[in-house]
Amino acid sequence: MRYCDAERARGRGVETRDVIGGAELLAKHSDVDALGKLRVEPIEGVIFRPTRPVPHDDGHVTEVARATWSELATPLVQVHITTTMPGRIRAWGLHQRSTDRLFVASGLVRIVVFDGRNDSPTKGRLNVFTVSDKNPGLLIVPPCLYHGWKNIGVTEATIINMPDRLYDYATPDALDLPWDSESAQAIVPYRW
Repeated sequence: MRYCDAERARGRGVETRDVIGGAELLAKHSDVDALGKLRVEPIEGVIFRPTRPVPHDDGHVTEVARATWSELATPLVQVHITTTMPGRIRAWGLHQRSTDRLFVASGLVRIVVFDGRNDSPTKGRLNVFTVSDKNPGLLIVPPCLYHGWKNIGVTEATIINMPDRLYDYATPDALDLPWDSESAQAIVPYRW
């Protein structure tokens, strides 16, 4: 086996001086540890509850939410589905009172949450979750956190939301900061 240098061969790092463009290469980082647990240090109030598709003779079943899950602190009051086309970005949203409970039913989606709350112990922290129908989970995003997603797959993605409050048609609890605006670039330290 040929390595770029002796240090790499000994597993002590990567020297890429003898590869064109080597100085531009970035080391990969795993989203999970050796036991498969997510490495993310959660933003205060953000919860990710992994689920799994369970095979049976006719296909698979995946639980989306159960009243017995402690992560669901309040009852389900509304369920809606939104879709996002491949390559499209839906960010940055923020709710002042509502908690979103998101579940990717199909597709491959990168969901990002940013804590811009001035009084939060996790102020300034980003959480990034890559979820799909093959790697499902329920993501709970409490009020006052910027959040959004990008469909990084090749098919239309379907996201189920089960917010903890009914949608108010007269005064929606939905504030938007367009992801491609100069303001978003200055506020949220994440680039799609």
